[in-house]
Amino acid sequence: MARSSVELIEALRDTANRLRTGAKYEWGHMGSCNCGHLAQTITKYSKGQIHGAAMWRYGDWREQLRDYCPQSGLPLDEIIDQILEIGVTREELAHLESLSQPEIINLLPDHRKNLKHNQRNDVVLYLETWAQLLEQQLKTPYKLSVETGELVPA
Repeated sequence: MARSSVELIEALRDTANRLRTGAKYEWGHMGSCNCGHLAQTITKYSKGQIHGAAMWRYGDWREQLRDYCPQSGLPLDEIIDQILEIGVTREELAHLESLSQPEIINLLPDHRKNLKHNQRNDVVLYLETWAQLLEQQLKTPYKLSVETGELVPA
């Protein structure tokens, strides 16, 4: 799961709010899709700048994330770098594009668990639920596990 931070929670909420209030949404456009909108919020780039950056390499967000290389110098990899810097993982970005992160889906009401990846209202619900999950993590005390060396809930 993403590294929870106030910055990331605000980015998720800002993105959900922009979508809720009518920002242009187009799932097939690299700058106006689920990941594209989060990238707009984090980088402050326009949808056109993000889409143009993606055209340097083949594929949708999931394929671009699979081929991501932080040393490539490719424009979309630099955008991905900025997203990763605030705590999102590549896997979470891929899940965002398909609205499929199990931890997020599990928190949804039963009648809303069947999200459609290309529906604006479903994206808003997913982003808001993700922000709530991260907010809860910020409130949960953690300790360092002696066995694994990882942070685990106390």
